[in-house]
Parts: sequence; C-alpha cells; structure tokens
Amino acid sequence: MRFDTKAIHAAQPPDPLTGAVNVPIYLSSTFAQSAPNRNKGYVYSRSANPTRTVLESALAELEEGAVGLAFSSGLGALATLLESFPSGARVVADTDLYGGTWRLLDHHRRMFGLRTDYVDFTDLAAVRAAAGTGPAPSLVYAESPTNPLLRVVDLAALAKLAHGRRATFVVDNTFATPALQRPLTLGADVVLHSTTKYLGGHSDVIGGALVVRRKPLGERLRWLQNAVGAVPSPFDSFLVLRGLHTLGVRMRAHGASAHAVAETLAHSRKVARVLYPGLATHPQHRIAARQMSGYGGMLSVELRGGMPAVRKFLRRLRVFTLAESLGGVESLVDHPATMTHASVPRSEREAHGVTDGLVRLSCGIEDPDDLAEDVANALRGV
Repeated sequence: MRFDTKAIHAAQPPDPLTGAVNVPIYLSSTFAQSAPNRNKGYVYSRSANPTRTVLESALAELEEGAVGLAFSSGLGALATLLESFPSGARVVADTDLYGGTWRLLDHHRRMFGLRTDYVDFTDLAAVRAAAGTGPAPSLVYAESPTNPLLRVVDLAALAKLAHGRRATFVVDNTFATPALQRPLTLGADVVLHSTTKYLGGHSDVIGGALVVRRKPLGERLRWLQNAVGAVPSPFDSFLVLRGLHTLGVRMRAHGASAHAVAETLAHSRKVARVLYPGLATHPQHRIAARQMSGYGGMLSVELRGGMPAVRKFLRRLRVFTLAESLGGVESLVDHPATMTHASVPRSEREAHGVTDGLVRLSCGIEDPDDLAEDVANALRGV
C-alpha cells in the first residue's frame, strides 16, 4: 500500500467483534485471567493495552520498522531509551537539538554518568573525529531537520559512521514524519517522535514514540517501557491514531503553507536569513531533496534588529498564535531563545545560531496566502 492508504489501514482492520471501523478505546486498567498467567494477551494496561497495541503496530508499519513503542511524551520516550545505556556511556549528539532534549542529556543524565559530546552533524569530518576520539560512543543522536535551525543531516552517512564505531544511531523524525522521511530505511537503528506534534496533528494530545529497526533491540526497549512506565493512556493512543489517518494529506498542506511563508520572508530586507530546507538557498537543500519527499511545515527566520524587532513582529501577527509546540493544524509561532530553548545557556545557544532575533514558525493548514499575508503585515511593523 502507498503511504496515504497505509496511514488509514495499517494494523487497523475493522473490529472483529463489532465491525467498528475505528479502533475501540479500551478504558480498562486490568484484564480478566482464566487462571494464573492464562490470559488473552493482556494483563495490565501499563504493560500492554489493545488500543495502544494498534497504535504501536501502525507506527512500526509507517516507519518501516520491526517494533513500535508508544509513550506518554517524546521526552518519556527518550528517557526510556537512555535507560538502556549504562552509567559511563558516551553520546555524540548534534549541536542543534530541541531544548528539552538538551536539558535531559546535559542536566539530568549527566548526574548519572552519561557523557554527551556535541558536534555539528552537517560536518561529517568533525563527527568522524569526535566519534573516533576517546571512548567509543554508545549512541549517536540526531535530528533532521533540526529544531530550531532546520539543518538537514546526511542520515545514511551518519548511520555508516555510527555503525563503524558499533554505536546505536537514533534519529528524531518529529519534524519530517514518516510521510516525508523514513530514517530506518537509511540505516538508523531507532526513530524517535514527539507524537504530540504532526502525528497527533491537532494540538490536543501529549505523546511520544520509538520505532526500532531490529526486533531484539525493540524487545529490550519494550521491557524498559513496562519497567519505566511512561506509557500513554488508551484515549491518548486513540487520538494519535486518529491523527495518523490524515498525516499524508496534512503534511502536503503544511509544506505548501511553509513554502509560501518562506518565499515571503526571503524577499524582505528586514530579514537576515530564512531557514527552510525547501529553499534552493538552504545549505543542505540537496541533501533534503535526496532523502525527503517534501520539506515540511517548519521554518525559522532571523530578523534584523534582534529582540526589539521580534517583539514588534509577534505583536502584529493575527493568524499565527504565539505558543510552544508545533505540528497542529493551526499556525504557531515560537521565540526559541525565551521559550523552547530557554534552558540552554545563552553563550552556548548563540554560539550555535539561536539568537534573540530568531523566530520559529509552525505553518498550519490554513490558506497559504493568508499565512503569507500575515507575516508580510507583521514585517511592516518592524
């Protein structure tokens, strides 16, 4: 089946008991057993729940992986993944990461002996040097496109590099989604998602997921999923499943909106730079064209004038809503330096390009012309 068909039907046949075309929400914390340890596959909903099982199977099919695992948030998924590595393990990660990921790696897990070294993943020679210096890394961790600078990294090359050091290669695929990019087919071992974003798609659920290429690692992570317990409720699982049904259609609409907004911003003298992989001027545009089937709905823009210009720009927006998160049907705007990446020290943030003048836009599925006019009007006030 092609992607749009698979998004609706993968692991989701009509309910055999009632014929319901949508997956039932099994709001039960526990399940009857005919004798001790004799059951119908379900015992306790932390361990497994029928609604969650369908979501996990659908995610695995869409990402072309062996095992899918759903979690109560994207950070819950990452925290569980990190539990699979012992104290003293080393991570090599990109310098451009979601602020919550950086906080978990650098503030929390460092206290338990996890060492993280950061390097620009668009520079393969630098990644090779970092991975080859000191203890061998256990984990190579990437985002593509990255948050918030929309950098695109060569996933196949990074997978080869990581496997050469016997490291697990993990890709956060939240921005692209399997509708546009499938990292497991390019060599990644694990794909991570905040299902809160595009997979859910309606700004009404918090969730996360891991999809694993090989079954042995998937089953080890399934054991940890149960042991750690950061699992979604049956209703949250249902909401993400509902979002999957329209994922392909929505991602095409998000991409059309983002392209219109990026073109508008790129023609303004009040803009220092526009960061969108779909523009030919983007530094990694050719890599994006090779490993993605579309460029997504996210872009960032750096305004000339820093924070004063940002304040004026944000005040004049009418269609875009100032809020954290992304990937919903409505357009959102975020100021990374004071919102999603506020936990990153200023000196480190600015060294990597997250300046006070940077604004991140999540383009929804409104009419692209309305969104382009909204940013053009906001620029007039800067």
